[in-house]
This record gives sequence, structure tokens and C-alpha cells, in this order.
Amino acid sequence: MKNINLDDNIKLMERYKSLSQKVRVLTEEWVKNEIYCPNCGDSNLERYPNNKPVADFFCKKCDEDYELKSKSNNVGKKIVDGAYKAMRDRLADAHNPNLFLLNYDLDSWQVSNFFVIPKHFFISEIIEKRAPLSVSARRAGWVGCNILLSKIPEVGRIFFIRNKRIEAKENVCASWQKTLFLREEKEAVARGWLLDVMRCIELIRKDGFTLADVYKFAPMLAKQHPKNRYIKDKIRQQLQILRDRKYIHFVDRGCYRVV
Repeated sequence: MKNINLDDNIKLMERYKSLSQKVRVLTEEWVKNEIYCPNCGDSNLERYPNNKPVADFFCKKCDEDYELKSKSNNVGKKIVDGAYKAMRDRLADAHNPNLFLLNYDLDSWQVSNFFVIPKHFFISEIIEKRAPLSVSARRAGWVGCNILLSKIPEVGRIFFIRNKRIEAKENVCASWQKTLFLREEKEAVARGWLLDVMRCIELIRKDGFTLADVYKFAPMLAKQHPKNRYIKDKIRQQLQILRDRKYIHFVDRGCYRVV
């Protein structure tokens, strides 16, 4: 990847009137030309036909699917998505696509940020149900959803471009591989626990941390998992799994380090 300019394909905009259509065409063309698959490193992503209901791109080498969402200005804490029920149904589907998020500067027509959220970070807790459309709306009663980016661990946002600076391909692919173990957790509840503890580790804001540091989040985790009466036992179990998966390293009794 060498180019962050969207307007290199400005002629594609001439046939469209609305800004949203122009942005969709430019961003899709840019992804097709510039973005590689973070799973296998292949640089030839293919675009699905426009009538594909979910995904926008796929890798013909490793079969990973990708959906593209674009937004001007800051990405923010949430992303507007489609129908709530359809999104909930997708979470249990093995073919649920990974999510590309593209943040662009409308004044310069440049990509400010571009990152991918791997599909194994998608659990029901990050999907927010929106209010139904009013009776006067064309699709009265339709219920959409938001993707709550603030509930996704930072490690689940893998940047290709950050603040208009292109990240090294080897770093992007390594970051992707670091959390692939989450796909082995087929049960959403088990995966949700791992993600919650990973988020707690990030909130400590230290490479080295102790079991006592993580225990401080026990009240928060108890609210998130009200049916579990043994929160501290669960925390220790999740740290053991993360250690076995080489996400964290055991340093000494009750002491860990982020790998």
C-alpha cells in the first residue's frame, strides 16, 4: 500500500449525483486497489457484486470476507449498521464478514484512518438496538443497529493507516494473527469472557500487571455477567487461557506481562 488519495479515481464520481454515492464508489475502488488481506497477506482482494447482501470484498486465496463502512471526520464510538435482527443472526454465522472501517478527510479526499475489526470480536454485547423508525417513515417500524466500537478491545482494531500514516504490512498481519485463537471459542459466552478480560488488561495501561490489578475490575465484570457468582475464579481461568494462547506471559506468581 502506497496511496491514501481517494481522488485518483475522481472520474468515477461523474455519473453520480449524491455525495454518498460518490463516496461509496471512490472508497470501494480505493480498497480494491490498495488493501491486502490481513489474514494471508494477499494483495488482490476481489469485490463482490453489488447485490451481495452482507460482504463487499473477499480474498480468493484464504476465503476471508470483508464488509466496508466509510465515515468522514472522526470514526467516533459507534458505527451505524443495518437491520438489528439481521446483524444478530449474522453473529452465529461462520461466514460473518470482518469489518473494514475507512475514515476520510472530505476536504483533501484522503484516507485518514483505515482499520479492520476481525469477525471474532463481534459478540452480541457490541450490537446496540436502535429505536424503530416512526410511522411516518418510508420503512415504518424498521429497527436498525449500531456497532459499539468503545466495547471492542484496542487489539481488535488493526490499523492499516493511522492519522494518514501507513503501517508496515508485517505489523498489520502480525496483529491479525495475535488474536486468531479467539475463533476457536465457538460459544459466544466463552469468547465474550475472554474479550472482557482482554479489555480489562488494556484498561490497566501497563505492559506488566498483577492478578490484583485485574481483580479491581471484578465489580464491573459482575454487572456484565450477573449469573456468575465466582468472578475472581473466572478471571483466573481467563488469564490461564490467555497465557496458554501466548497472548500474555506468566512472569511470577500473580504477575503477568502482555506479549
